Amino acid sequence: MQFSIAIPAYKSTFLKECIESVLKQTFTNFELIIVNDCSPQPIDEIVSQFTDSRITYYKNEENIGAENLVINWNNSLKKATGEFFIMMGDDDTMHPEYLEEFKKLIDKYPQLDVYHCRSVIINDQSVPIALTPSWPEFESVYDNILHRITTKRLQYISDFVYRTCMLKKNGGFYNLPLAWASDDISAYIACGDKGIAHTNRPVFNYRQNNQTISSTGNYYKKIEAIAKSENWFNNLMATPPANHYDKIIYEQLKSKIPEHIKAHKIALMSSSFKKDLIKNLIYFLRKRSLYKIGFTEIIKSLIKTVKF
Repeated sequence: MQFSIAIPAYKSTFLKECIESVLKQTFTNFELIIVNDCSPQPIDEIVSQFTDSRITYYKNEENIGAENLVINWNNSLKKATGEFFIMMGDDDTMHPEYLEEFKKLIDKYPQLDVYHCRSVIINDQSVPIALTPSWPEFESVYDNILHRITTKRLQYISDFVYRTCMLKKNGGFYNLPLAWASDDISAYIACGDKGIAHTNRPVFNYRQNNQTISSTGNYYKKIEAIAKSENWFNNLMATPPANHYDKIIYEQLKSKIPEHIKAHKIALMSSSFKKDLIKNLIYFLRKRSLYKIGFTEIIKSLIKTVKF
């Protein structure tokens, strides 16, 4: 089996469209794993409309993904038998040439463990509204991190393809609360010393709507995710790279990563203050030490809240 495609399903609105897009692939050597995350929505009814033998269907006995989304991702990963693995959102879609395009990229860079494509951002009517920025065809993990944290990149869990055995060897997707930045760090880990290959052909549709995690509240879980991602970055930066050019970027990252983390903390706190200033201000003041929040960051968050 070449590819395993997993859909952890909870939302039913666009699920049929998502499944249909997978089954329309021009490259046909794949399996489709659908996991119903104990959804109250009509997932069973939708899946039962398909009789394709490449589909395997599972149902969780209790909901996992509400707060432990990465655990649900990794449960789906455990079921994969394909050489390469894709995690699909239940409201996103693949272009018919998605797998074919990635097969070409894998054949060109067979030594790598992670691959990526450009994406089209669509709305609830499936109308394209934006295109994610282009990437170079190949780059190291340090290049990848630099461009991502300086906001020159938009990327999503489903525009990555991973070598299944390496993803499993790494313990699956990197577990952060609400999966906030889990996709980014999982990709960085998969890059390792080898790097990442990218195609600028847009073969994935990411649906932008207000049900996505990044659009919801849950500020306390998100600040926990930021703090844990900060620890991961600190561990990465503890050892300089061997490559001469990576060392140059590494020196840039010494200042860029702390700036990136601080900006995320300020933006998150400011957003929370708009919802409930007193309650959330007290919370972040009490958790200053745990989440490494400086008084300057709190003041900047308050100023940003007043400004906007």
